[in-house]
Parts: sequence; C-alpha cells; structure tokens
Amino acid sequence: MIFVIEDKLWVDYIFLRRLNMAMPTREEIEAVLDEIRPALRFDGGDVELVDVQEDGVVLVRMIGACSGCGMSVLTLKAGIERALKSRFPEIKEVRDVNLDIPTTFGF
Repeated sequence: MIFVIEDKLWVDYIFLRRLNMAMPTREEIEAVLDEIRPALRFDGGDVELVDVQEDGVVLVRMIGACSGCGMSVLTLKAGIERALKSRFPEIKEVRDVNLDIPTTFGF
C-alpha cells in the first residue's frame, strides 16, 4: 500500500519490513512479550528484553521465579521463542542471557 501524507510518500511499514526482512523493533517485540507476561507473572517470573540483534537473535533475561527454574528453557523455547517467531519470521532464535553465566551453586 502507498499513502501520500503531507506531500510525503509513505509505504506500508509491514509490507516494507517483510520485503526487506528487517528485524522487528523493540516496541514490536515488547508488545508480544506483554501478551506472555501474565502467564509468567502468575508463577512469580517475568522476562526482560535485553537486545535485538540484526542476525535474527533476540536476547532476553528470565527474571524472578523464571531465573534458574528447571523449566525456564522450555518456557523460553516453547513459549517465548515460538510466540515471537510466529509473529516475526525474521527471528531465528531467542536466547536467555542468564544461561551464558556459569553457575557455581554456592561452591
């Protein structure tokens, strides 16, 4: 779709983004995360958007009860990643930055 507004040519944003396969904006990703957050918060957890990389990787931080939970990888992949990929096929992977931190378990 093409729109002319105030003597400027505007191209439909979604069409252009799909055509160029540009990564979604932080705001668009946050909107999807906002849909998921009630389920996470019900169990005492949450997710924080850390970064959106041009290579198709979205970095998040699982926080609260989700941080360190044995099911957090399943929540990340089957819940968060699947929801984001279904809306934005440009996303290749969602990673939790907490999983990159070595855990000593107090030793």
